[in-house]
Amino acid sequence: MTGCTHDHQAEELCDAGVELYARALRDGPLPAAEAEATPCPVDTGLLTPSLDAPGRLAPVPPAVALHRLLRLSEERVSARRRREERLAEVFHHLMQDGGPSTEETGLPAFKVLRGLDRINGAIAQALADGSREVLCIQPPNNYQTSEYARTAQAAAMVRDQQFLDRGGRIRVIYPHTQRHIPLVVARYEQLRGDAQARTLDEVTGRMIVVDRSVAFIPGDDEGHSDIALEVRHPAVVGYLVNMFDRFWRLATPMHPQAVQPPSLGGVTARQRAIARLLVEGHTDAVIADRLGMNIRTARVHIAKLAATLGSQSRAQLGYLIGQSAILDRTD
Repeated sequence: MTGCTHDHQAEELCDAGVELYARALRDGPLPAAEAEATPCPVDTGLLTPSLDAPGRLAPVPPAVALHRLLRLSEERVSARRRREERLAEVFHHLMQDGGPSTEETGLPAFKVLRGLDRINGAIAQALADGSREVLCIQPPNNYQTSEYARTAQAAAMVRDQQFLDRGGRIRVIYPHTQRHIPLVVARYEQLRGDAQARTLDEVTGRMIVVDRSVAFIPGDDEGHSDIALEVRHPAVVGYLVNMFDRFWRLATPMHPQAVQPPSLGGVTARQRAIARLLVEGHTDAVIADRLGMNIRTARVHIAKLAATLGSQSRAQLGYLIGQSAILDRTD
């Protein structure tokens, strides 16, 4: 058997690790020595010392194993989000304080862009100069139908297609609520080339990274769409790329392979996301904002969740969510 040949995260089993775990499920406890060259099934808790046979490793049930790995992924995403928020806060204060100029430090610029025309122009120029890859996180969008919005969307389609025509690749992460919006669906029906999209329950603020050398992120924490920060510092851009790649691995494919998250025990993936925010004590308005839906839709999902669990009140609903363990279920 081939052992682990590369470093990987705890929840990312290598092929050899999967093979070893599958053999233990099929044949029963294995000698502990067989895991010395392939330790990831032991490190992730998929193989544990057998109580009945000292010196051998027994497999945990697949449903339990999957639950453990998903919890690891969730914890890593939460940690990354906290680090991202801290990074944004630190640089927000540094920019306000002025800080050393690029001439003094020799570092790439952190440039504040004000106004939609200037922001779109900088993004268009970066795409025109790029040729390899665009990474994008797209938060909830109301897809305005104004003349300006239609013009901007048409221009974005043109520049994206030109980038794809040069052999580049585009990867975009949307919130789940955007996966059936006609304008989003039409975008991927029209684009020709390596354009991929996935979705998550929650996403960060808008982010665009071109060729892993320049990034565009929100310029303040007030949600103003007409202020952006252009980042060319290699360490910061590298951090943003790493964050995107982690989110990408956890996201659900939307294009080219659409996947519908399963309903478990009558509770949909969307309702589980809402349940998680409910037990954290968030209001309907905050839940709607976090998941990119209007408040009426959020309340419809909450009502369906309450009906499924047999709740008669908001307080009882939180209790029943905890008792039902729907947030821990993976099968």
